[in-house]
Amino acid sequence: MARTLPRQRVTLITLGVADLARAQRFYAAWGWLPHPQSQPGILFYQMNGSALALFPLADLAHDQGRETLPPGSGAVTLAQNCTDRAEVDAVFDAALAAGARALKRPEAVFWGGYSGYLADPDGHVWEIACNPFWPLSGDGALVLPDGV
Repeated sequence: MARTLPRQRVTLITLGVADLARAQRFYAAWGWLPHPQSQPGILFYQMNGSALALFPLADLAHDQGRETLPPGSGAVTLAQNCTDRAEVDAVFDAALAAGARALKRPEAVFWGGYSGYLADPDGHVWEIACNPFWPLSGDGALVLPDGV
């Protein structure tokens, strides 16, 4: 009998990139290490419970059965939650040093946390945040507390 898995999960996020070598340099400078399963034409990064892939934009369009794909518009935000404000600032500044573009510097926000937004070289938007209502586990995983 086949095992039934929960539907509320994301196992792989694939970002279409204009220049795979440039994207690899950016993520390496930001401290991300590609997984050994990476191969020419696609890079994989193991994350906490899921993976990130970087795939050339034209190849991703072809794989999806589309002629072209527009570059990142910011309509989707990837988020990295941190343990405190100091970690938010450190992660944000590391991304800028690696070549990201600041969209909004980290600041106290209306919902009681601290966050900022940046864009990677392909325009993919990342939120770097600390949410005092969502503590992280020891391995950095986000598990929404009961009542949320």
